[in-house]
Amino acid sequence: MQIYIASVPVDDVARAHDFYVNTLGFRVKDDVTHGDFRWLTVANAEGQGDMELLLEPKAHPAAKDYAAALKADGIPVTQFLSADVEREYSELTEKGVQFTMGPTDVGPSTIAVFDDTVGNLIQLVQLKK
Repeated sequence: MQIYIASVPVDDVARAHDFYVNTLGFRVKDDVTHGDFRWLTVANAEGQGDMELLLEPKAHPAAKDYAAALKADGIPVTQFLSADVEREYSELTEKGVQFTMGPTDVGPSTIAVFDDTVGNLIQLVQLKK
């Protein structure tokens, strides 16, 4: 068994596409519209790994409340691995990404947290070797 798709609830799929693809640099894996529903998954730009991230509309009322509670408490909805958090922090800040926490040494890793513009906080993590 392996992880195939992980979901991130988003306020607006079109805005999520813009941010995750054009700002963060992920590539579109699947983008399918069926009626009012849009299935959008992104993957690593380099094409490494089989993992996909589903940018899923907050259609269920619990999703809205859950995401809002996490954000209000400053809790990231997920983490992205980074080879160099300081570099990515600088590059993303230049692109206008808003960070709620700059690069911070937390012992076994360095982390930073940014707002994905569609209702979530995302944590970057760089593991120490």
